[in-house]
Amino acid sequence: MRYRRARATGGTYFFTVNLADRSSRLLIERIDTLRQAVLTVKQRHPFEIVAWVVLPEHMHAVWTLPPGDADFSTRWLLIKAGFSRTIEHGETIRGSRLRKGERGIWQRRFWEHQIRNESDLARHVDYVHINPVKHGHVAKARDWPYSSIHRYIREGTVTADWGCDPDRVGIDGERGG
Repeated sequence: MRYRRARATGGTYFFTVNLADRSSRLLIERIDTLRQAVLTVKQRHPFEIVAWVVLPEHMHAVWTLPPGDADFSTRWLLIKAGFSRTIEHGETIRGSRLRKGERGIWQRRFWEHQIRNESDLARHVDYVHINPVKHGHVAKARDWPYSSIHRYIREGTVTADWGCDPDRVGIDGERGG
């Protein structure tokens, strides 16, 4: 069976990309390496970052591709490869990957969803920004450093208290909210 992906040129997409080791903290431990890989790919294959959050072992992003371009797969391949090249070998590699000469850092596939309209976009951007709270990393979305929510707060799109979990106490001892 061949996996089929949506292909809308100039489209906006939501992505989930995971490390193979879901207990890893590699993405935040090597956040500068990941940022550089994204920047390098963005320079050669432009796209707009609508929203992005990086958690220890996975990330979510919303991108808009340029008109006439639907190739998000190449961009993810290059980001993953650029990041992986900087990581010292040592991860567990299954036989099927070993035979293909692959590393064992990333899950092979990623999940994408083509954004359909403005409300769909708003829901996915909110999902991206609330994810660190959802996973219990912080009580306030603004407290997670690896998120585009900081740009949204600076621009006034959301308030600094957006995405607070009132039932959790934050690192600073304050209740979220």
